[in-house]
Amino acid sequence: MKRLAFTITALFVVGIASVPVTAQESGSSRRPMRARLYGDWQVKVAFGERQMDAILSFARDNEGHLTAQWISPWGVTDLKDVTLEENKLSFVQVVRFGDNEFTSNFTGTIDEGKLTGVLISDRGESAVEGQRAPRISRAVGNWAMTFKMGERDVTATLVIRADKEGTLKGEWQSPWGEHEIADLAYERGTLSFTRKSTFQSRQFESRFEGTLRGDTLSGTITSERGEMTVEGTRTGAPLIGTWSLELASEQGARKQRLVVHPDMSGLYGTIPVEKISLEDGKVTFKLVLRFGEREFEMNFAGTLEDSKLVGEMTTSRGATKVTGTKVVRPMQFFRRPGPNPA
Repeated sequence: MKRLAFTITALFVVGIASVPVTAQESGSSRRPMRARLYGDWQVKVAFGERQMDAILSFARDNEGHLTAQWISPWGVTDLKDVTLEENKLSFVQVVRFGDNEFTSNFTGTIDEGKLTGVLISDRGESAVEGQRAPRISRAVGNWAMTFKMGERDVTATLVIRADKEGTLKGEWQSPWGEHEIADLAYERGTLSFTRKSTFQSRQFESRFEGTLRGDTLSGTITSERGEMTVEGTRTGAPLIGTWSLELASEQGARKQRLVVHPDMSGLYGTIPVEKISLEDGKVTFKLVLRFGEREFEMNFAGTLEDSKLVGEMTTSRGATKVTGTKVVRPMQFFRRPGPNPA
C-alpha cells in the first residue's frame, strides 16, 4: 500500500503538455462533447482510505491543439495520448523522479458534468471521481465606481460576491451614508441593482443599470433626482486570471499554476488562497498546506510588471524563486454556456 500511495502521490508533481485529442462530434442539437470537455474539473483520487484532490484541466492553444494538465499542490503533470470518443475519456500520465519513471493509465467516462474512471499503474489502481469546476460570474469583484455630485468627483466601491449556489450579492461602500444593495442581476453583459441609501436620517432609493465589458463597467444611476453617469473599473485587473509559474529551488525546477479570481481570492495548485493583495505592483499572499494533522505555511512576495510575476515563495524550509507568465486563451476557446454566462 505504501508503494501504491507513492505512485499516486507521484501523479501530482511536474509538467505541462500540448496533446492532440480526438473527439467524435455528435450530430444532435447538443453541444459537441469536445466543447463540454474544456475547462477545469475538480478531481478526487482514492487510494486506501485516503483521498487526494487534483484539478484536471483541458484547454486549447493558439494553433487549436488541446492542452491537458493534471494540477496538484505539488505541481503540474503532463498528460499524453488523450482521447475522447463520445463520452469515453482516456489518457496516459508519465511522472519522472530522477532516473525513475512511473506510468499510469486512465480510462473513464464524462457524462452530465460528471467524470468517473480508474487510474491504473503496475502498482495497482485507484478510483477517480470529478465534476466540472463552477464558473465565476464576470460581475464578481471589487469595482471602483466614479461619478460626479455637482462639481465634485466622488469614488465609491461596489463589491460583488457569489455564494455557493452562484447567487450574486452586492455591497456599496462609500464614506457618505449607509447603503443596501438589492435585486442584483447580471445577464449577457448587463448589470443592474437597486440601491437604498440612508444619509443624515434621510432615505433615498436609486436604480443602477450598466454594461460590463472586460474590466470596465459603465452605466447610470437613476433616482427621483434624475440620472447620474457612473464609470467603474475592476480592482486588481492586471493580476486576475491564470498564471503559469516556474519554481526554482535547490531541489530542482518544477511548474505550478496560480489562478487569481475576480474577488482576489485564488488557487495555488489546488490550495485555496483566501486573499491575494496587489498594491503599487507588489503582490503578496499566504496559504496553508496540510498533511494529515500537520500544517505548513507558505508566503509569497513579489512584483507584477509588464505582465510578468516575479518573487519568492517562503516556507520554514527555505525560499523558492518564482517567475510567472499570464496564460492568454485564444478567443475561440471562450463560449457562452447559456443565458447567464460565467
